[in-house]
Amino acid sequence: IIRGCVVPRCSASSEPAGEKRDLSKLIKVKRNVTELIGGTPLVYLNSVSSGCHARIAAKLESMEPCCSVKDRIGLNMIEDAEKKGLIDPSTTTLVEPTSGNTGIGLAFIAAAKGYKLTLTMPASMSLERRIMLRAFGASLVLTDPAKGMGGAVQKAAEIASDTEGGYMLQQFENPANVEVHQKTTGPEIWEDTGGEIDFFVSGVGTGGTITGCGSYLKQMKGDLKVVAVEPTESAVLSGGKPGPHKIQGIGAGFVPAILDEGIIDQVIQVSSADAVAMASRLAQEEGLLTGISAGAAVQAAVNLGTRLENKDKLIVVIIP
Repeated sequence: IIRGCVVPRCSASSEPAGEKRDLSKLIKVKRNVTELIGGTPLVYLNSVSSGCHARIAAKLESMEPCCSVKDRIGLNMIEDAEKKGLIDPSTTTLVEPTSGNTGIGLAFIAAAKGYKLTLTMPASMSLERRIMLRAFGASLVLTDPAKGMGGAVQKAAEIASDTEGGYMLQQFENPANVEVHQKTTGPEIWEDTGGEIDFFVSGVGTGGTITGCGSYLKQMKGDLKVVAVEPTESAVLSGGKPGPHKIQGIGAGFVPAILDEGIIDQVIQVSSADAVAMASRLAQEEGLLTGISAGAAVQAAVNLGTRLENKDKLIVVIIP
């Protein structure tokens, strides 16, 4: 507050008694920030896909209100728990482990709905994410980076157990994570591509995006291929061992409970270095400011697109 300035506050209307204005007809004015979630665009990638035999279209989840696909699951997990009578803003403290984006999605929705929120996150995650989480009013507990997301999950469970009214949404196990992609993200992709999609490419963090979108799209088109992306340094889905890597948001080091591995046709490994390089190219050549996990997903899509057998195919990749 600037010294000497008085912050104006809303008060009861001083308008004369009479017919009240009906502003509900302004349907393009959203009631709150949560109604801005979803409906993100698809855009072709041109420069970074030069030399590809296939066309690559990016689903820009980076254009969600808080810039990630996790906005969708944050809202759906909270509203699902509300409908079941499990949580209430007056009595509940939400607790959740995060590598960043789920926490950000939960933080702005918790702020809009009036919930207290405590997040656990490996200390190796970016300073920018910590600042953003705290800006939304969330409490943040940093965990041992050597223990990865598994350590953050364990700490969140402890906090939820020790906190009166504590409730853990459990993004790695919550069916509402998958459901929102079956009901929104997948159908949006199908509609926007007119059903012409041949490959769906997604990084795997919680497994919700690839399971939800993949199951819906395969239901609509049986020969569609679903491609998972994971870090070379922590190739758990490929049968390897978990390990440290720089691709924040994917490669949790374990196979999430909600991930349906049966819908995955192929797993592509991308190194941290290649993911960082592609994220830089997306900014400098496509004008798309994205994160490292987006770089990994797009690099995997480009790898697919360069194969001659995929000539004239349409690859849709999630920019998470």
